[in-house]
Amino acid sequence: MPSSTTTAAAPSRPSAAARILVVDDDADMLRLLSLRLQGAGYEVVAVGSAEAALAQLDMARPQLVLSDVRLPGRDGLALFDEVRSRHPSLPVILLTAHGTIPDAVEATSRGVFTYLTKPYDGKDLLEKIAQALALSAPAATHSHANETWRADIVSRSNRMTDLLAEAYMVAQSDASVLLLGDSGSGKELLAQAIHRASPRARHPFVAVNCGAIPEALLESELFGHVKGAFTDAVSNHKGLFQAAEGGTLLLDEIGDMPPALQVKLLRVLQERAVRPVGASQSIPINVRIISATHRDLEAAMATAQFREDLYYRLNVVTLVLPTLADRREDIALLANHFLDKLARKYDKRLSGFAPEALKALTMAAWPGNVRQLYNVVEQVCALSTTPLVPLTLVQRALRTPSTQVLSFAEARQRFEREYLVGLLKMTDGNVADAARLAQRNRTEFYRLLQKHALTPGNFKSEGADPDDVAGERHD
Repeated sequence: MPSSTTTAAAPSRPSAAARILVVDDDADMLRLLSLRLQGAGYEVVAVGSAEAALAQLDMARPQLVLSDVRLPGRDGLALFDEVRSRHPSLPVILLTAHGTIPDAVEATSRGVFTYLTKPYDGKDLLEKIAQALALSAPAATHSHANETWRADIVSRSNRMTDLLAEAYMVAQSDASVLLLGDSGSGKELLAQAIHRASPRARHPFVAVNCGAIPEALLESELFGHVKGAFTDAVSNHKGLFQAAEGGTLLLDEIGDMPPALQVKLLRVLQERAVRPVGASQSIPINVRIISATHRDLEAAMATAQFREDLYYRLNVVTLVLPTLADRREDIALLANHFLDKLARKYDKRLSGFAPEALKALTMAAWPGNVRQLYNVVEQVCALSTTPLVPLTLVQRALRTPSTQVLSFAEARQRFEREYLVGLLKMTDGNVADAARLAQRNRTEFYRLLQKHALTPGNFKSEGADPDDVAGERHD
């Protein structure tokens, strides 16, 4: 993180109403800071303790934290540590008295953006805040009109907000990015967002699943081949590296790439050139590499399944996607987004989920992450016959047992009906045979059928004698 010696030019006023969380136990100082920042065009949330600040962070993520070092209970340095663990890209500026300057200096070495001594200079404070916002969280200061780059990623989670802020910053460089996350967590969507936010956005985005292509074909798919290179090579073929020229190539599930191909990929990354299969000359390439995997590559390196030198070539910047279970506040938002999208696809009029259904979605385990949620919503959309998706359909799609508890009378009623229906199906609607199987006389059996509005004739098979259905020939 930048230190207090940062010399980047600072805008005189914020480009948007950035939210600043101000923390100070001195009520007069808190009021003075709030008035100064509001006068500069910032939105201010003012609190008097670290605990209150952390509570605010849980509710809404600010773009910057401005905190005094000396606070009751948990001090400003402990607050910074907690902020850093929750939101790595969120900048923190500390205000310190002369007696705590050594602590503040140490804090800058740990990642605090900068510190200012009291009494602070108002102009200097605004400059440092502007620098921190410009350098540390550019995604947060962009207007919504300019956020088409991440339009496919639906979220209100603080963790995703931080991740997207980092992704936007990375996109402005040409550094290789490694995306880590469980299957279905949205790695390809994030890769596409990085591409759209980058200077390469007007050039191709090409994705390849390294685990889905047989090893014998993967080299040709990636690097291309010339005519006659092998039996089926009837013409020259450009590989995916060349197809992505000027743009971005996503190597999805890079952890599944065979060791032999890892060596050749490393050479391509080092030389910035590909040699098609069967060719004698290499072709220069200009491609940004994003790789993704759900595997533990460090564990794979320890067992010699993944090359260490390739890992460090790919892992210039690492972004870790949270599981859906770690961003539960997004589940209802995503479910309704998918329902609206799929209702148009299936030409259905669906208004939303019943409250119990939405609660069941929110509380589910989601081992398959966002991809599983999409599949569940697609299933309920296809099967729903009412505008409001009921709990039973959601439970069926989730393959979870119903949580509805029947009363004894309701359970007995359901059992009786299902039992009678089963007997009538077994006997082709013959009442006498069904009564004998139930060990009840026919009169009592008829009363049970009337109670449940069951008509024996509806259960007879084609060609059956009506008299057999009534059971007259068996008495």
